[in-house]
Amino acid sequence: MTHVLIADDHSIVRLGIKQIICSLRTDMLVAEARTFDETISLIDAQHFDLLVLDINMPGGNNLQMIQAARLRQPHLRILICSAYEEILYALDYVQTGADGYIEKNSVDDEFKTAIHTVLAGEKYISKAVREQLIRKYTKQQEPHHNPFAVLSGREIEVMNLLIKGLPLVKIAEMLHLQLTTVSTYKARIFEKTGVKNVIALVEKTQMYHATTHFGEAVMKV
Repeated sequence: MTHVLIADDHSIVRLGIKQIICSLRTDMLVAEARTFDETISLIDAQHFDLLVLDINMPGGNNLQMIQAARLRQPHLRILICSAYEEILYALDYVQTGADGYIEKNSVDDEFKTAIHTVLAGEKYISKAVREQLIRKYTKQQEPHHNPFAVLSGREIEVMNLLIKGLPLVKIAEMLHLQLTTVSTYKARIFEKTGVKNVIALVEKTQMYHATTHFGEAVMKV
């Protein structure tokens, strides 16, 4: 039997991943955990072949979870399943100790490939990340592109308030705009910067601030 543990605080995500795993083979036994503590308790209690791990779990941070799981079961295969953009984070997590990284919105066939690959003892990353890795180690520089350079002044204002965690209603009030207008600005910001949520937007602003210093006006909050 192949024992799999799905660690994610969203029940619908656990259900979807479980269905994919159980469709692979009839010998799959799947357990579920909603928090970091539950995950560690289950790993302490029994052997698992594969841990499908969300990197945002209540009670622990991403690196801590990988290290804690490895300490208890050194041969455990770990597949990170995250809402964060793979192209930005996959290599970091694989280098940290994970055996693979996949985005939660990936199609079923990609999930199946990732699970098969990791269980076979290999590392799983997508084609896009493999190409990124090749460029890194052959020292081919990617064309410099700052996604924030295309934002208008008003979009920068809205973005700065979004990354402070302010709701759209409050932003509309502060900037004296209609709520629908602020919603439009938010959609444009997400589209231009290539993110899907505010958490990813915050991460991306931090990344570009650290590496390219793309401008005080953008980061001034």
